[in-house]
Amino acid sequence: MTRKAYFCGCFSMPLCMEVRKNSCFAWLLAARPKTLAGAAVPVLMGLSLAWYDLHPVAGWLFREFNWTAAALCLLFAFVMQIAANFVNDYYDFKRGTDDEQRLGPKRACAQGWITEKAMRRGIVFTLVLACLIGLPLVCWGGWWLIGVGLLCVVFCVLYTTHFSYWGLGDLLVLVFFGIVPVCMTYYIQTGTVTMDVFCSSLACGAVIDTLLMVNNYRDRGNDRRTGKQTLVVRLGQRRAEMLYALLGVVPCLMGLFYLRDGRWLAALLPFAYLPVHLCTYRRMCRINHGRALNQILGETARNIFLYGALFSLGVVLDWMLFL
Repeated sequence: MTRKAYFCGCFSMPLCMEVRKNSCFAWLLAARPKTLAGAAVPVLMGLSLAWYDLHPVAGWLFREFNWTAAALCLLFAFVMQIAANFVNDYYDFKRGTDDEQRLGPKRACAQGWITEKAMRRGIVFTLVLACLIGLPLVCWGGWWLIGVGLLCVVFCVLYTTHFSYWGLGDLLVLVFFGIVPVCMTYYIQTGTVTMDVFCSSLACGAVIDTLLMVNNYRDRGNDRRTGKQTLVVRLGQRRAEMLYALLGVVPCLMGLFYLRDGRWLAALLPFAYLPVHLCTYRRMCRINHGRALNQILGETARNIFLYGALFSLGVVLDWMLFL
């Protein structure tokens, strides 16, 4: 049993309490519930786009929206995100990245809340569970989706073990938190992928990458010391700050292509996210370093969900206007 005073990212409040080794609460902390916003947003965006295009007003698709497939897509994304968090917790601990100089929220293995053996089993369990959840989706998307699922599993592990140390983590976020979940969610519902959906997936991946950017911005000193060559380390502080800002601005501008189809709300509602994002950006630059940047991490997660909610709401409201 360990007793720690720490910042609990699950509930956004300081706690001083006992964390029993391998307890349910320890696993809850390791799962990092706040990060589930990054898993939910691309699925919600894909579903809202599918909902719009499956409505008779679109005229060219003749499939019904499937709520079972929608729920499975969302559940698969959640479990894969938890698995990625477990992998990150375990392998960063093994490589010595999560040491006493770490500025971010405490990690389960490093704090002794979960043993190494238990975490290995947790990783296997969540990855297998994700595969079992995703397997029925072949009924709507075809057997080739098994290959997509296996790629998600492989890169879930390779992200922490290799790509994040090479500065390629942001690329994986763009692919596996943008292109893959948005396009595949839409494909499972409609049987196709449009250019509009692909562009939206890029915008989604860029917005979600702000979470990785601020995480690496906070840890840039420790990452440089341990040889972790993240994009922030490679770019330097000022350029990383500029990129963080652009990752919020560019997706809003990309959404303007919906104006050509008369989808005004899908194009314009996400701009309400922009002032909030830029406010967080200014606060990040002011704080600059230290554990206080964990507040920016929480704000960024909130902003990501705000963007996804505004976009999805705009798409659905545009659909309602045609009724």
